[in-house]
Amino acid sequence: MRLDRFLGNLPRFNRKQVRLLLIARRIKVDGQVTSDPLHEVREFSRVELDDELLQAGRAPRYFMLHKPMGCVSATVDLQHPTVLDLLDEPDKHDLHIAGRLDFNTSGLMLITNDGQWSRRLTQPITKLPKVYHVHTEQPISPEYAETFARGLYFAFEDLTTQPAHLEILDRCSARLSIVEGRYHQVKRMFGHFQNKVLTLHRESMGPLVLDPALAPGQYRHLTAEEIQQI
Repeated sequence: MRLDRFLGNLPRFNRKQVRLLLIARRIKVDGQVTSDPLHEVREFSRVELDDELLQAGRAPRYFMLHKPMGCVSATVDLQHPTVLDLLDEPDKHDLHIAGRLDFNTSGLMLITNDGQWSRRLTQPITKLPKVYHVHTEQPISPEYAETFARGLYFAFEDLTTQPAHLEILDRCSARLSIVEGRYHQVKRMFGHFQNKVLTLHRESMGPLVLDPALAPGQYRHLTAEEIQQI
């Protein structure tokens, strides 16, 4: 949020006091003195008044996890292991999942404490493709690709899905790229043809591709380059 709004939200300062503090150049954001009321303050910004700390800056954290089947995309679950259980990291309660996967779906999962970053990754307006490898019970015909490209009507939500790209790999497997994340969307799309999805694996989200060196259940920090791609 804007610096003047951040300061104004503190109960000790009114608008006039905020304006005077900025004019007097008594505020520092991430170690730099600023008098700009529009200066952006993020959840990771360190904000100081003279030598008094108003907000302690936290380090943003970003992880890539190879989610195994049989693991819940949640921070807490009393019956099943969660993806956070797979992380050997301090302060795991500060982390959240960017783009959930179903219990029996495997593949790329991104975990962070940066809400702004995860919203850019998952909000529909960005239309970042999510690519899945799908294995089905029945053969996949070219008709699937044509139907998915037009969009499918989901009566429960009263909406038509965004166009999706299907690449048929062999008789019962394909690679599907979608830009949404509706409830059980991939399974419901193939269910339109009464074709059951047997396995579902997410390969990528936007420019971020699951590291082939990660076995199911393993994770690593994202690189600076990967973080900047979102």
